[in-house]
Amino acid sequence: MATWQNIKLFYQGVLENGDRRTDGWLLVYSPLPISCIFLCYLLLIWTGPKLMEHRQPVKLKPVLIVYNFAMVCLSAYMFYEFTVSAWLANYSLLCQPVDYSHSPLAMRMAKVCWWFYFSKVIELSDTVFFILRKKNSQLTFLHVYHHGTMIFNWWAGVKYVAGGQSFLIGQINSLVHVVMYLYYGLAAVGPHMHKFLWWKRYLTSLQLLQFLIVTIHTTYNLFTDCDFPDSMNAVVFAYSLSLIALFSNFYYQSYLAKKAKKI
Repeated sequence: MATWQNIKLFYQGVLENGDRRTDGWLLVYSPLPISCIFLCYLLLIWTGPKLMEHRQPVKLKPVLIVYNFAMVCLSAYMFYEFTVSAWLANYSLLCQPVDYSHSPLAMRMAKVCWWFYFSKVIELSDTVFFILRKKNSQLTFLHVYHHGTMIFNWWAGVKYVAGGQSFLIGQINSLVHVVMYLYYGLAAVGPHMHKFLWWKRYLTSLQLLQFLIVTIHTTYNLFTDCDFPDSMNAVVFAYSLSLIALFSNFYYQSYLAKKAKKI
């Protein structure tokens, strides 16, 4: 009973100690809805390929074109909002506490943080499309880990620190995703576009660069007196290192190892 009481008290603390401004927003107040989405996501990854095993790949060309270019537009919008909100609020790149007020600029930043969080839920569709198209080789640990963990990271971000220095993560990632979804959108147009898509290797390099910038930025804040939760900085630091390791391995296996085999 004591253990159950402790669990209840912990969960109550999770619910009640968040940012009051964002508590009423979709998928924010409690971790249960996003946890259910995550469990459904894992179930889909487990059952989807089995259900598609004896079926033909689903032709999704129009859907993929619309989806990818819609994600380009959403990512561009979020990059703009992160940049302008930070600029107008005179954000510091070195140390920026969260403004928990209801001022127009503070709310503008909180809202784009929510959109960024929700975009990570939308991006779970990437996995659905892989399964329907029977591109099971794309369902790598890196893919599932990255998509599955980002929804929890940004649930916590919007729940507790909707703004402040976390804006830099959303800003950089939104810019990278403009480029990434542009690549996927052009690839979806058809094989005749592939000759223009020689720059995939540089897209991976851009992704690695963003994680390196976030790691350096977070490391600096871990060792300075900044009014931003060290617990959040520690999570971001560890997560960024894990992504650097995974994307570095992907880069090596996809480009360097293949090149060495050809030689």
